[in-house]
Formats: sequence, C-alpha cells, structure tokens
Amino acid sequence: MAKTPPTTYTTPKPQGERRGLVIVYTGHGKGKTTAALGLLLRAHGRGLKTRLFQFIKHEGASFGEHRALAALGVPYEGLGDGFSWRSRDLEASRALAVAGWERAKAAILSGAYDLVVLDEVTYPVSWGWLEVDDVIATLRARPPKMHVVLTGRDAHERLLAVADTVTEMHKVKHAFDAGVPAQRGVEH
Repeated sequence: MAKTPPTTYTTPKPQGERRGLVIVYTGHGKGKTTAALGLLLRAHGRGLKTRLFQFIKHEGASFGEHRALAALGVPYEGLGDGFSWRSRDLEASRALAVAGWERAKAAILSGAYDLVVLDEVTYPVSWGWLEVDDVIATLRARPPKMHVVLTGRDAHERLLAVADTVTEMHKVKHAFDAGVPAQRGVEH
C-alpha cells in the first residue's frame, strides 16, 4: 500500500535570528561537491557574493563545473595538484594545501563574501596538512552572516561539532564499482 503524504507539516517555524551557517557534506557517497555547487549556484542566483576553493583540483582544471562557473561569473580557485593521494611529491602537495588554505582563510576573514565553499578540505585536514584548530578558529572568526560549506570524506569530528548542518552521503551503489569509468558531465 502506498504511503500518503501528510497534508500539513507539524514542525514549528524557527523563531531564531538568521545568521551564517557552517554546512558540512561528508561521507563515502557521491554528491558532496555537487550539493555544495548547488548551494553556491542558489546563493549566486540570489545575488550573494560567492567563492569556491577546491583543495584537490588543480588551478588549470577544466571540469564541467569550472566551465559553468566561468560562464556565470562565479569565482573559483583550484588549490591542489589533482588527486593528491596519487601524488609523486606529497611535500609539494602539502605545501599547495597550506598555501591554498591561507588564501581561503583570508577570503573568509575578509568579509567580502556571503558564502564560501571549501571543497574537499576534509582531506588535507585529515592528513594533518592543515591544523583543525586553525580551520575551526577561522570558522568561528568569520563575519556573523557568512555561510561556509566544507566537503569531503571523513570529516574531522571537531569540524562536525562546530557545524550547524551536517549531511552524510552514504553510498548504496556506484557505477564505478561495476567497472564503469567516470562520465563527463556527471563525475567531472
């Protein structure tokens, strides 16, 4: 028997003050970056000033999202050297992450943006390349109405604790596991 949707929702409307949120998309399922980009585009469409920092993708990357963001005039920056876990020079990869974090941190503290996305930032944090205390201090020092989105697998428990909203993407099934390669426009 099919379920009937409720005719009314019983959740009361929040009465609190609007403020900037820390949002984390984590987990081993697909869709973390996609969710963050959707939120970024929603904010951009509402006239908010947005900025995307990608900690794994390199500066010259030209994936589908980069082409769309460029066409829309949304600023983004690749901070990494591609798939860091395959790096031939982990010290160089680490140095890129540290330098990239300083740029992202400056953007957050500048107050110039309404929403900043730190895509795949959980990796350099979990690898010990970025100090979790510094990331948390920056999140706490951001302007009160600024939203910050963090993505990546295995988000540090302290990042989860400071977040206002956490969504865990859980993989049920993925075509890659069946030998299907990444698809243009879907995975990149």
